Amino acid sequence: MSVIPEHPLDLNRRTLLRRAGAAGLLAIPAAGLLSACATSSSDKESDTKAETGTKSATNPLGVKDDAPLEVIIFNGGYGEKYATDVHEPLYKKAFPKAEVKHQATQAVSTVLQPRFASGNPPEFVNNSGEKLMDFGALVADGQLQDLTELWDAPSVDDPSKKVRDTVVPGTVDVGSFNGKPYVLYYVSTVFGIWYSGKLFKDNGWAPAKDWSEFTALLDKIKAKGITPYGYAGANAAYYQWNVILTQAAKIGGADVLKNIDNLEDGAWQQDAVKQAATAWAEIGAKYVDKSFEGLKHTDVQLRQNQYKLGFYPSGDWLEGEQKKDTPAGFEYQLMPVPSLSASDKLPATALRATAGEGYFVSAKSKNPRGGLEYMRQMLSTAGAKGFTEVVKAPTVVTAGSEGYAFPPGVASSQAALKAAGQDVFNIYFDGWYKELDTEVRTATNELMFGRIKADAFVERVQKRADAIKKDSSITKFKR
Repeated sequence: MSVIPEHPLDLNRRTLLRRAGAAGLLAIPAAGLLSACATSSSDKESDTKAETGTKSATNPLGVKDDAPLEVIIFNGGYGEKYATDVHEPLYKKAFPKAEVKHQATQAVSTVLQPRFASGNPPEFVNNSGEKLMDFGALVADGQLQDLTELWDAPSVDDPSKKVRDTVVPGTVDVGSFNGKPYVLYYVSTVFGIWYSGKLFKDNGWAPAKDWSEFTALLDKIKAKGITPYGYAGANAAYYQWNVILTQAAKIGGADVLKNIDNLEDGAWQQDAVKQAATAWAEIGAKYVDKSFEGLKHTDVQLRQNQYKLGFYPSGDWLEGEQKKDTPAGFEYQLMPVPSLSASDKLPATALRATAGEGYFVSAKSKNPRGGLEYMRQMLSTAGAKGFTEVVKAPTVVTAGSEGYAFPPGVASSQAALKAAGQDVFNIYFDGWYKELDTEVRTATNELMFGRIKADAFVERVQKRADAIKKDSSITKFKR
């Protein structure tokens, strides 16, 4: 059974898919961004100033060969070296006359909101991190370049193949809004609960498959004087709501998440969501250090590297992000969210996996064709392999990871994906409605740190989802 038929995954391939949003976090509210962009250039003005060149076999997107290109990279878990050392040189090799201007930042919206407001956006943006911009609002305001021409262009490596035919199935769809592609989600990721292979081996522990095994294991970890479970409440509540909703999908099936994404009436009050919230509230009450609510993700992740924390929820960017602080032999390993009961609709091996780490081309920039070509170079075998060599993470390019020996954490996540078979699902609302995402983060902290119960959690989030559904100023998306 395929739980997300609209985004099938070819699980015989070495790469996988990951969703938007990486470690993410605060974003500009939709209304705020729309207001900020109200003074930007009109589409007609943008067309007039856009740099274009002559299309050819080697320049299928019609890039003006000497047009400058500005690249903005989020300097987070993947760093910026993949851009400066791999992708930008590939672009320069194709267009040696072009000046490529590079900037890295950890505050994308802070840097770029004034640029969009003044009608002077950069061509290419890696939109991620704690201060990412709102993808849905950018789409609604006409700020993002339609990527259809990119996906239909001949690939760098084999002109007989379109770019769309060189990536894992579902990649184009996951970056589409109401059927039109605007975002390239480039990095493959599996989400789950992480632990140290060394810690577990040293203590004779095995990862849990069901809830009774999970709570028994948490008790053993606690008895060793180690905090059993934790996440950072200051900026990473996303990690935990992902776990809660993954649990809900296992309980009730992937349609539970589809109903949430589509703003269906009562979607957050489905029994599967209530059950998941109830179960995880108990984990919060018994096994989570309350001081974690005031910590950032790197602080909590460091505690795990110091063997002071047992389990930590995240995507498989975690291993690369913690590379500098991870002791030798730590051995990151991924455990899928355990089954709650034997009546769950999906098996213990089911998990969330998708394409993530979002990149876009600014439609109103001076050289959007250059931005599209930069993406085409990223999606070449050289671009994908170079990225993987630098950051030790797979991309959505199917040839990009062939023969590569991943470090323990990513190797374990790929093994988990293979074990999941077709029982793979995804979540979209956080990329579509950042106001709802923010509300879920806040409510998750309230739940996990003991200030509200499950009923109040689902009621609170449902109220915000209903308000968004009724707000005609917010563009709606469906899957």
